[in-house]
Amino acid sequence: MNSDELSELEDRLGHFFKDRKALLEALTHRSFYHENPGKADAYNERLEFLGDSVLGFIIVEYLFKLGDNLTESVMAKTKSYLVKEAVLSEVANSICLGKYLRLGKGEEHTGGRAKRSLLADAFEALLGAVYVDGGYEAARRIVISLFEDRISPVINSGEFHDHKTELQEKTQLIFSSIPEYRLIKQEGEEHRKVFTVEVIVGGQKYGEGVGKSKKEAETIAAKEALRRLNSSVA
Repeated sequence: MNSDELSELEDRLGHFFKDRKALLEALTHRSFYHENPGKADAYNERLEFLGDSVLGFIIVEYLFKLGDNLTESVMAKTKSYLVKEAVLSEVANSICLGKYLRLGKGEEHTGGRAKRSLLADAFEALLGAVYVDGGYEAARRIVISLFEDRISPVINSGEFHDHKTELQEKTQLIFSSIPEYRLIKQEGEEHRKVFTVEVIVGGQKYGEGVGKSKKEAETIAAKEALRRLNSSVA
Protein backbone atom coordinates (compact mmCIF):
# COMPACT_ATOMS: atom_id res chain seq x y z
CA MET A 1 0.00 0.00 0.00
CA ASN A 2 1.76 3.13 -1.21
CA SER A 3 0.98 6.81 -0.87
CA ASP A 4 -0.47 7.10 -4.39
CA GLU A 5 -2.96 4.30 -3.71
CA LEU A 6 -4.06 5.93 -0.47
CA SER A 7 -4.50 9.25 -2.29
CA GLU A 8 -6.58 7.45 -4.93
CA LEU A 9 -8.88 6.04 -2.27
CA GLU A 10 -9.15 9.41 -0.53
CA ASP A 11 -10.17 10.97 -3.84
CA ARG A 12 -12.83 8.29 -4.41
CA LEU A 13 -14.11 8.76 -0.88
CA GLY A 14 -14.03 12.54 -0.90
CA HIS A 15 -12.03 12.90 2.30
CA PHE A 16 -8.32 13.58 2.65
CA PHE A 17 -6.95 12.43 5.99
CA LYS A 18 -4.91 14.73 8.19
CA ASP A 19 -3.40 11.61 9.75
CA ARG A 20 -3.43 8.41 7.70
CA LYS A 21 -2.91 6.16 10.72
CA ALA A 22 -6.66 5.76 11.13
CA LEU A 23 -7.07 5.14 7.39
CA LEU A 24 -4.48 2.35 7.41
CA GLU A 25 -6.12 0.79 10.45
CA ALA A 26 -9.50 0.84 8.71
CA LEU A 27 -8.03 -0.97 5.69
CA THR A 28 -6.29 -3.64 7.77
CA HIS A 29 -8.09 -6.97 8.18
CA ARG A 30 -7.25 -9.09 11.20
CA SER A 31 -5.74 -11.73 8.89
CA PHE A 32 -3.09 -9.25 7.70
CA TYR A 33 -2.40 -8.09 11.26
CA HIS A 34 -1.77 -11.63 12.53
CA GLU A 35 0.25 -12.75 9.51
CA ASN A 36 2.46 -9.66 9.38
CA PRO A 37 3.67 -8.80 12.88
CA GLY A 38 5.26 -5.38 12.94
CA LYS A 39 3.59 -4.18 9.71
CA ALA A 40 0.33 -3.05 11.32
CA ASP A 41 -0.35 -1.47 14.70
CA ALA A 42 -3.97 -2.60 14.78
CA TYR A 43 -6.76 -4.09 12.68
CA ASN A 44 -10.09 -2.54 11.81
CA GLU A 45 -12.66 -4.09 14.16
CA ARG A 46 -12.68 -1.26 16.71
CA LEU A 47 -13.19 1.30 13.94
CA GLU A 48 -15.88 -0.92 12.44
CA PHE A 49 -17.76 -0.86 15.75
CA LEU A 50 -17.53 2.94 15.84
CA GLY A 51 -18.46 3.35 12.18
CA ASP A 52 -21.55 1.20 12.58
CA SER A 53 -22.93 3.57 15.21
CA VAL A 54 -21.93 6.70 13.28
CA LEU A 55 -23.59 5.40 10.11
CA GLY A 56 -26.81 4.49 11.88
CA PHE A 57 -27.12 7.88 13.56
CA ILE A 58 -26.43 9.85 10.38
CA ILE A 59 -29.04 7.92 8.42
CA VAL A 60 -31.66 8.27 11.16
CA GLU A 61 -30.95 12.00 11.47
CA TYR A 62 -31.24 12.42 7.69
CA LEU A 63 -34.56 10.55 7.61
CA PHE A 64 -35.89 12.53 10.58
CA LYS A 65 -35.15 15.82 8.84
CA LEU A 66 -36.93 14.77 5.65
CA GLY A 67 -40.27 15.69 7.19
CA ASP A 68 -43.09 14.71 9.51
CA ASN A 69 -44.63 12.42 6.89
CA LEU A 70 -42.11 9.67 7.68
CA THR A 71 -43.38 7.54 10.53
CA GLU A 72 -41.14 5.85 13.09
CA SER A 73 -41.88 2.53 11.38
CA VAL A 74 -40.83 3.77 7.94
CA MET A 75 -37.66 5.35 9.32
CA ALA A 76 -36.77 2.16 11.18
CA LYS A 77 -37.33 -0.07 8.15
CA THR A 78 -35.43 2.28 5.84
CA LYS A 79 -32.48 2.49 8.21
CA SER A 80 -32.47 -1.28 8.70
CA TYR A 81 -32.41 -1.81 4.93
CA LEU A 82 -29.63 0.71 4.29
CA VAL A 83 -27.21 -0.64 6.90
CA LYS A 84 -27.49 -4.30 5.98
CA GLU A 85 -24.56 -6.19 4.53
CA ALA A 86 -25.77 -6.32 0.92
CA VAL A 87 -26.18 -2.54 0.69
CA LEU A 88 -22.97 -1.71 2.53
CA SER A 89 -20.93 -4.03 0.31
CA GLU A 90 -22.47 -2.38 -2.74
CA VAL A 91 -21.51 1.05 -1.39
CA ALA A 92 -18.00 -0.25 -0.72
CA ASN A 93 -17.79 -1.49 -4.31
CA SER A 94 -18.85 1.94 -5.58
CA ILE A 95 -15.56 3.34 -4.26
CA CYS A 96 -13.57 0.18 -5.15
CA LEU A 97 -12.78 -0.36 -1.48
CA GLY A 98 -11.78 -3.99 -1.94
CA LYS A 99 -8.80 -2.94 -4.03
CA TYR A 100 -7.20 -1.13 -1.10
CA LEU A 101 -7.67 -3.63 1.74
CA ARG A 102 -4.72 -5.18 3.54
CA LEU A 103 -5.51 -8.90 3.72
CA GLY A 104 -3.66 -11.98 4.85
CA LYS A 105 -2.73 -14.61 2.29
CA GLY A 106 -5.63 -16.87 3.22
CA GLU A 107 -8.24 -14.15 2.74
CA GLU A 108 -6.54 -12.99 -0.45
CA HIS A 109 -6.58 -16.47 -1.99
CA THR A 110 -10.23 -17.10 -1.09
CA GLY A 111 -11.51 -13.91 -2.75
CA GLY A 112 -11.64 -11.72 0.33
CA ARG A 113 -11.61 -8.52 -1.70
CA ALA A 114 -15.03 -9.41 -3.09
CA LYS A 115 -16.64 -10.89 0.04
CA ARG A 116 -19.77 -8.98 0.98
CA SER A 117 -19.29 -9.38 4.71
CA LEU A 118 -15.67 -8.26 4.59
CA LEU A 119 -16.47 -5.25 2.38
CA ALA A 120 -19.40 -4.18 4.57
CA ASP A 121 -17.25 -4.36 7.70
CA ALA A 122 -14.40 -2.48 6.01
CA PHE A 123 -16.74 0.30 4.90
CA GLU A 124 -17.98 0.79 8.45
CA ALA A 125 -14.36 0.87 9.63
CA LEU A 126 -13.51 3.43 6.97
CA LEU A 127 -16.40 5.62 8.09
CA GLY A 128 -15.20 5.27 11.67
CA ALA A 129 -11.76 6.42 10.54
CA VAL A 130 -13.25 9.46 8.81
CA TYR A 131 -15.14 10.32 12.00
CA VAL A 132 -11.95 10.05 14.08
CA ASP A 133 -9.97 12.13 11.59
CA GLY A 134 -12.48 14.74 10.50
CA GLY A 135 -15.38 14.65 12.94
CA TYR A 136 -19.11 14.30 12.50
CA GLU A 137 -19.58 16.70 9.58
CA ALA A 138 -16.93 14.92 7.48
CA ALA A 139 -18.56 11.56 8.17
CA ARG A 140 -22.03 12.94 7.46
CA ARG A 141 -20.96 14.45 4.13
CA ILE A 142 -19.64 11.09 2.95
CA VAL A 143 -22.67 9.11 4.10
CA ILE A 144 -25.09 11.48 2.37
CA SER A 145 -23.07 11.49 -0.86
CA LEU A 146 -22.97 7.68 -0.99
CA PHE A 147 -26.45 6.86 0.32
CA GLU A 148 -28.75 9.69 -0.82
CA ASP A 149 -29.60 8.06 -4.16
CA ARG A 150 -30.36 4.83 -2.34
CA ILE A 151 -32.74 6.39 0.18
CA SER A 152 -35.40 7.91 -2.06
CA PRO A 153 -36.17 4.71 -4.05
CA VAL A 154 -36.79 2.82 -0.81
CA ILE A 155 -39.08 5.49 0.62
CA ASN A 156 -40.91 6.20 -2.64
CA SER A 157 -41.65 2.56 -3.33
CA GLY A 158 -42.59 1.80 0.26
CA GLU A 159 -40.69 -1.45 -0.11
CA PHE A 160 -37.70 -2.53 1.93
CA HIS A 161 -36.74 -5.61 0.01
CA ASP A 162 -33.40 -5.91 -1.76
CA HIS A 163 -34.60 -6.94 -5.23
CA LYS A 164 -31.17 -6.63 -6.86
CA THR A 165 -29.51 -8.96 -4.38
CA GLU A 166 -32.33 -11.51 -4.60
CA LEU A 167 -32.17 -11.41 -8.40
CA GLN A 168 -28.41 -11.94 -8.38
CA GLU A 169 -28.70 -14.91 -6.03
CA LYS A 170 -31.48 -16.45 -8.12
CA THR A 171 -29.73 -15.98 -11.48
CA GLN A 172 -26.51 -17.46 -10.11
CA LEU A 173 -28.51 -20.50 -9.06
CA ILE A 174 -30.47 -20.87 -12.32
CA PHE A 175 -28.07 -19.54 -14.97
CA SER A 176 -24.69 -19.62 -13.16
CA SER A 177 -24.32 -15.94 -14.08
CA ILE A 178 -25.18 -12.53 -12.65
CA PRO A 179 -27.61 -9.94 -14.09
CA GLU A 180 -26.35 -7.20 -16.38
CA TYR A 181 -27.91 -3.73 -16.09
CA ARG A 182 -27.86 -1.55 -19.20
CA LEU A 183 -28.73 2.15 -19.30
CA ILE A 184 -30.82 2.51 -22.46
CA LYS A 185 -32.19 6.03 -22.06
CA GLN A 186 -31.43 9.21 -20.11
CA GLU A 187 -33.77 12.17 -20.46
CA GLY A 188 -34.47 15.52 -18.82
CA GLU A 189 -32.53 18.46 -17.46
CA GLU A 190 -29.49 18.02 -15.25
CA HIS A 191 -31.40 18.06 -11.96
CA ARG A 192 -34.54 16.39 -13.31
CA LYS A 193 -33.18 13.44 -15.19
CA VAL A 194 -35.15 10.27 -15.83
CA PHE A 195 -33.26 7.03 -16.39
CA THR A 196 -34.43 3.90 -18.19
CA VAL A 197 -32.55 0.69 -17.46
CA GLU A 198 -33.00 -2.87 -18.72
CA VAL A 199 -31.72 -5.98 -17.01
CA ILE A 200 -30.29 -8.87 -19.01
CA VAL A 201 -30.33 -12.38 -17.58
CA GLY A 202 -28.80 -15.30 -19.43
CA GLY A 203 -28.47 -13.19 -22.57
CA GLN A 204 -32.16 -12.25 -22.55
CA LYS A 205 -34.00 -9.10 -21.42
CA TYR A 206 -35.99 -9.90 -18.30
CA GLY A 207 -37.02 -6.49 -17.02
CA GLU A 208 -37.05 -2.73 -17.52
CA GLY A 209 -37.25 0.11 -15.03
CA VAL A 210 -37.64 3.88 -15.09
CA GLY A 211 -36.52 6.08 -12.20
CA LYS A 212 -35.11 9.40 -11.05
CA SER A 213 -31.70 7.76 -10.63
CA LYS A 214 -29.98 4.79 -12.23
CA LYS A 215 -30.18 3.03 -8.88
CA GLU A 216 -33.95 3.44 -8.69
CA ALA A 217 -34.39 2.31 -12.30
CA GLU A 218 -32.21 -0.77 -11.69
CA THR A 219 -34.24 -1.68 -8.60
CA ILE A 220 -37.50 -1.50 -10.54
CA ALA A 221 -36.01 -3.52 -13.41
CA ALA A 222 -34.79 -6.16 -10.95
CA LYS A 223 -38.26 -6.39 -9.39
CA GLU A 224 -39.81 -6.98 -12.83
CA ALA A 225 -37.17 -9.57 -13.67
CA LEU A 226 -37.85 -11.42 -10.42
CA ARG A 227 -41.56 -11.49 -11.15
CA ARG A 228 -40.88 -12.97 -14.59
CA LEU A 229 -38.38 -15.51 -13.26
CA ASN A 230 -40.71 -16.59 -10.48
CA SER A 231 -43.54 -17.06 -12.99
CA SER A 232 -41.37 -19.15 -15.32
CA VAL A 233 -40.27 -21.54 -12.58
CA ALA A 234 -43.64 -21.77 -10.84
